[in-house]
Amino acid sequence: MTDHLPDRSVSGRKHDHLSIIAKDTGVERHTGDFSSLRLCHRAMPELNLDDIQTQVGFLGKRLSFPLLISSMTGGEGENLRTINKNLAEAAEATEVAMAVGSQRVMFTNNHARSSFELREFAPKTVLIANMGAVQLNTGIGLEECTEAVEVLGADGLYLHLNPLQEAVQPEGDRDFSGLGAAIAELVPDLPVPVLLKEVGSGLSAPDIKLGLEAGIRHFDVAGRGGTSWSRIEYHRRASESDDLGLVFQDWGLTTIEALRAARPILKSSQQKTTLIASGGIRSGIDIAKSIILGADLCGLAAPFLSAAQISRDAVIDKIEQLKREFRTAMFLLGCADCADLKKNGRFLK
Repeated sequence: MTDHLPDRSVSGRKHDHLSIIAKDTGVERHTGDFSSLRLCHRAMPELNLDDIQTQVGFLGKRLSFPLLISSMTGGEGENLRTINKNLAEAAEATEVAMAVGSQRVMFTNNHARSSFELREFAPKTVLIANMGAVQLNTGIGLEECTEAVEVLGADGLYLHLNPLQEAVQPEGDRDFSGLGAAIAELVPDLPVPVLLKEVGSGLSAPDIKLGLEAGIRHFDVAGRGGTSWSRIEYHRRASESDDLGLVFQDWGLTTIEALRAARPILKSSQQKTTLIASGGIRSGIDIAKSIILGADLCGLAAPFLSAAQISRDAVIDKIEQLKREFRTAMFLLGCADCADLKKNGRFLK
């Protein structure tokens, strides 16, 4: 049973989502299969741990290691503003990237704008704005996407794809027709690069191909294995007999499957591309495995949510823990830098 009557407003959904995540541990699916990938340990790595270089480039800037704080939230309410502020300050302090949650709420509730005004808290690092791709079929266009970028002071714009979430959500937008053409029309006129992102069911090979045809050069596969938005929306169902969200809670490609599908397509592209792994990544070892499978960097959201509700320092501690895990994995693989780690099958057993 639902615990309360869901708030059907765009802003209200944000608070509903946080409440559901806090109450239902089953939202975290743990089905990404990263544990099935075995790495080749080096007892003689022939490296000094302190000399290992973890830095990577992303959207014209340098990150201390290949980490992106993935899209979480934003909207009206002091708690949402605090979460985003703590995440932004931590991203700046640790030199990692950050993406905000969907900014559609800005255009239905003006009080939500301040939760996305984050550049003052992260003056140098990469910030990524966020809009739902399906909104291009509901009246959102170049003007709104540009405004989303400007409010954040963003280095790029996520267009997120969430057909499963929209199908389950009682107030979902379900017209995903013609999105390739709509994205292709938008991309050339935006002042920053556009990144195409799933939200937990994975980008397939045909999705990557459509994105490339639309002018996209940056892809976040966001596979199954972490937070299930289908299960979250199940809790917001209009009828207690509606179990669609549970039936589809584990639908889609795992992050590993999506990375393997994307790699040969992007390799054949004549353009420089970026591949982001997210979905079920929960440790620095998972980050290392994703880089080996072809990712340029990795996104995590759920592991930071609790910390972001406490303080910036709690988020920083979590980021530094992940960085130490990642560096240690590189050391134990005998890998001196991220370029050597990427797409290097010799590290897999």
